[in-house]
Amino acid sequence: MGLPDASEQADIILLFGGDGTIHLHLHQLVHLGLPVLVVPAGSGNDFARALGLRSLRDALAAWRGFCAGHGKVRAIDLGTIMSLPIVVMPKEADALPPPHEADLSQDSPHYFCSVAGLGLGSEVTRRANVLPRWLRGHGGYAAALFPTLFRFAPFRMKITSLDGQRTTLSDQPTMLAAFANTPIYGGGMKIAPRARMDDGQLDVCVIGGIDPFKLACMFPTVYFGRHLRIREVKYFQASHLRVETEYPLDVYADGEYVCQTPVELEVRREALKVLTA
Repeated sequence: MGLPDASEQADIILLFGGDGTIHLHLHQLVHLGLPVLVVPAGSGNDFARALGLRSLRDALAAWRGFCAGHGKVRAIDLGTIMSLPIVVMPKEADALPPPHEADLSQDSPHYFCSVAGLGLGSEVTRRANVLPRWLRGHGGYAAALFPTLFRFAPFRMKITSLDGQRTTLSDQPTMLAAFANTPIYGGGMKIAPRARMDDGQLDVCVIGGIDPFKLACMFPTVYFGRHLRIREVKYFQASHLRVETEYPLDVYADGEYVCQTPVELEVRREALKVLTA
C-alpha cells in the first residue's frame, strides 16, 4: 500500500519497520518532502541505527523532541541505481540467467538509503531473506554466510567513475562490492566505516579474489571496520559510477532485490529529510 499524498496536511511521517520497509517507500518519501521518523520495528534496522535510533525508546525521544519544537531534522543523501541495457554476443545468450520480475526499466532510477551491493553479499542477502523473521533479526546474515562462502566463486567486475573524466577504479576478480551511503548493513556489519550520509559521496568497498578460509577468518573484523587493513580490500569514494560484470549479477539494496548488472549508481544530494536522535 502506498503512502498518501498528505504533504499539505501533515508535519511529519512516522514509518514503522526495518530497512526493507523504508526502501519500499523511498520514492514516495522523497516526493512528499516531509521529515521522516523511522521507528525501528523490522528484522534489520541498519538505517535507523545509522540515524542513532537504535530502539523504540530512541524513536519515542525523537518524536517528543519534534512535538516540543526542538527535533533534530536533517537532510541526507540517497543513492540511486539505474539499470543499463545488457549487450550480449549471440553465442553467450543461452548462458544468461533469466530476467527477474523486479528488474528496473532503463529510465527509472531506484532510490536506496543505506547500502547497495553485489556478489557474495547479494547471494547471502537472498538466502537470509527466506529465513524465519526471528532468525533474520538475530544473526541471520551470518547464518546465511557460511553455507554460501565456500561455494561462491570470484567474478570479473569493472567499476568506472563518471565524475568528470572517466576513470577505472577497479577491474579485477571480485568476491563482494558494496556501495554505501551509510556505514552499516547486514545487521550491524560496518562495511563502510567512513561513509557519511551528507557528503555527496558513495563509499565503495571491494573485496577482491580471496581464499574462502581467509575470508571466513576476516568476517568478524567487518563488524568493527577493521577489514580495510587487509590487502585484498579496496576502499574509495565516488558520486557517480558505472558497474559492469562479465555476466549479469543480482544487485541488492537495503536488503531488497533491485535489478541486475550493468548499472549506474549516483548520489542524490539532500534527497530525504529525517528525524535523528
